[in-house]
Order: sequence, then structure tokens, then C-alpha cells
Amino acid sequence: MLFFYSIQRILSTSALRVLGTCIGTLLPGLLLPGVVLAHGVAEGDANYLESVTGLQFIPYLYLGAKHMVTGYDHLLFLAGVIFFLYRLKDVALYVSLFAVGHSLTLLIGVLGGIRVNPYAVDAVIGLSVVYKAFENVGGFRLLGFSLDTRWAVFLFGLVHGFGLSTKLQDLALSQDGLVPNIIGFNIGVELGQFTALALILLLFTWWRQSPSFMNRAFATNMTIMTAGFVLFGYQLAGLVTGA
Repeated sequence: MLFFYSIQRILSTSALRVLGTCIGTLLPGLLLPGVVLAHGVAEGDANYLESVTGLQFIPYLYLGAKHMVTGYDHLLFLAGVIFFLYRLKDVALYVSLFAVGHSLTLLIGVLGGIRVNPYAVDAVIGLSVVYKAFENVGGFRLLGFSLDTRWAVFLFGLVHGFGLSTKLQDLALSQDGLVPNIIGFNIGVELGQFTALALILLLFTWWRQSPSFMNRAFATNMTIMTAGFVLFGYQLAGLVTGA
């Protein structure tokens, strides 16, 4: 019902203006190569990680939190996941599934030396954003089938973890203290995720008290979906061209 209800809303002039403004603001930033590479480690941080040796648990923890808070592809996906979750236990369930997934592949990828093509990983991450927004607007129901969202969130969590690990593997990290350092980085990622998610949830809780939430739900998810397609297209181009 949300899909058809929202179709009517999105056709209104005001809703179109909101969608156009959001997309117009978002897309130019996403089209900048340095921005679309959401998992990239900042040059200063990369230089620091490559220069230190031994146990550096706290710095790695800090950088993990910083990376997650600034990783807008993660945040777009999580925003889509909790968009229509009203109970804290449901939020906790889905966020935990995502956290377990990306923690596994982050640790296994870096410590086990499992490498994957970063463009392929980030392309799938873009599709994860598209998937959740499409589900939120009732797209799968319209097509006549449903997916188990719990499994989808967990599996996409695995992919997001590889997105993190590929960028760390590009750096010449010291093997001295690597295990506790990467564990610290992963804990930092979780802390950063918790902080960002808490802010998003507070914003949604406030917004849900207004009639504009349902009026703008379709437009907002279409904007999220558009961002996902842009991320996917950019990474796919990089995969094809090898650039």
C-alpha cells in the first residue's frame, strides 16, 4: 500500500520539489571521484597507519570510528534498514546482523589476507543501498515476491566488511601488533556505527511525529535509491575500465 499511496504523494508539486532538491544536492557530490570512493582512507590517516609499528590499539580504534562515521554508503544503507523500524528491539536485531556480517569479513579479510576487487565490492555496496530503498517503497511486493530482510542485511554486512578490509589491505601495515590493532579498528567501527545510528534514529523519531514523514517517505527512499545507483554505476565503470 505504501507504494501506491506514495505514488500519489510524489506526483504533487511539493513532493517533486523536495525530491529534485535532494537529488540535485546529493548527486554532484557523489559524482566527484574522491567522494564516491567512500571506503578510501584519508591520506593523512593512511600515512599514519603505514608509519606506526607495534600495538596501536587506541589510534586504530579512533580511525575505525572515524571511518564509519564518514562512510556515507554504510550510513545510507543503515538509514534504509531502520527507516520503518519503530521498535528498538527490531533496530537492535538488524543492526546486530549487519555488525556481525561486516565484522567477520573485515577481520577475515585483513588477517587472513583474503583480497577481493575493491570496485566489485563497492559496486555491490551501492546495490545494497538500492535494494533497501526499493524494499522500503514496496517494490518487491509490486513484483510479487519477498526477501527475508534479516538474511539480506547479514549478507550485505559481509560485503560491507570486505569494503573496509580492501582499503586496509592497500596499505603497508606493520605485521607487529596487527591482530590487536585490527580488532581495535573493528571495535572503533562498531562505536562509530552506534554513534551515527543513534543520531539517525533520533532524527527519524523526531520526523515520525510529523505528517510529513509518510508524505516524504517515498521521495526520501527514491533519493537513497538514486544515490545507490550512482555509487554502483561509478564503481562498475571502474571495474570495467580498470581505472
